[in-house]
Amino acid sequence: MTEAQLHTLLNSGRLSKAQVSGLVMDLEQHPSLANALLQQVLLEDREGTFNASWTFDNLMRKKLVYLIPIMDDFTEGLSKLRSDSCIRSMAHVCEMVTMAYFKKKDSFFRNNITDSHLEKIMTACFDWLIGPLNIAPKVFAMTSLFYLGMKFDWVHPELKLVLENTTATGTAGYKNRAKKTLDMLRGLGH
Repeated sequence: MTEAQLHTLLNSGRLSKAQVSGLVMDLEQHPSLANALLQQVLLEDREGTFNASWTFDNLMRKKLVYLIPIMDDFTEGLSKLRSDSCIRSMAHVCEMVTMAYFKKKDSFFRNNITDSHLEKIMTACFDWLIGPLNIAPKVFAMTSLFYLGMKFDWVHPELKLVLENTTATGTAGYKNRAKKTLDMLRGLGH
């Protein structure tokens, strides 16, 4: 697959789940196209479509290691996202990254992700958590921030404060994840 073929596929109308799965299988064989896919996500964010972000999320579920060579572009792009659909996918990728780094303690991620990358993820996640987004990005952001608080000690108190102030007005899904996150924070003494 070439970059031009990828661009054509992503811009040929709404992709079905099966088409996304097929595209991800092709992309697994072409890791060099991960950056072209990410650039398409950033373009797509302004256009209000989500083929690229949906495909990117699904590719990262299978090959999160493909993110490492493009981590600078990924983390730089997070603060520029505006579309709920793109933010949802990128928030999920952030959650996967923080889990690989902190929960799984994957040495490949720990050796290749800088504090600067983590700080950009953290900033985006706080923005998504307190912003007027749908539930999914907020839930992914909560998890990411919980793990990021393992390295940046000021995060847990701030996360706790935000959750305590927003849980009562959140949706059922938000309340559920917020309660679990608050319980985990209490378990750490916060």
